[in-house]
Amino acid sequence: MKNMTTQDNLKEAFAGESQANRKYLAFAEKAEQEGHKQVAKLFRAAAAAETVHALNHLRVMGAVGKTSDNLKNAIEGETAEYRKMYPEFIEQAKKEKGLDAAILSFDVANKVEKIHAGLYTQALDNLGKNKVVDYYVCSICGNTVEGSAPERCPICNAPEEMFRKID
Repeated sequence: MKNMTTQDNLKEAFAGESQANRKYLAFAEKAEQEGHKQVAKLFRAAAAAETVHALNHLRVMGAVGKTSDNLKNAIEGETAEYRKMYPEFIEQAKKEKGLDAAILSFDVANKVEKIHAGLYTQALDNLGKNKVVDYYVCSICGNTVEGSAPERCPICNAPEEMFRKID
């Protein structure tokens, strides 16, 4: 086993808790669909607890700074995802053949990460101006738009009602 620092352990714990949160929310959604409301509630409760753990680890790591620094960090991360990570994932999936669903999942995420980088850049440029903007997220592909939901999602073609306003 390699020598891990506490900072490494905090990063690993943050990643694990974050993944558990998302996984448990997916499990809760499935339990709801199958009519297991109590199990769904338990999964959502555990997901909320995992979020508390993840946020605690993130704060202890010193990874939450001033809003301007957080926006710059987000721009950097989203840009790396759409310029490097997802294109590489797409190419790998194409080489393996028969992974069309993975390719589509990566491609949609890649397009949305580029949008996120742009939205974060706008937010950084407008920081302190208190400009009020509404955001809507497509529940099919994650496309994020400002202002109002489009009639059709430009990424996945989902209808307007599939967009959820974010408060």
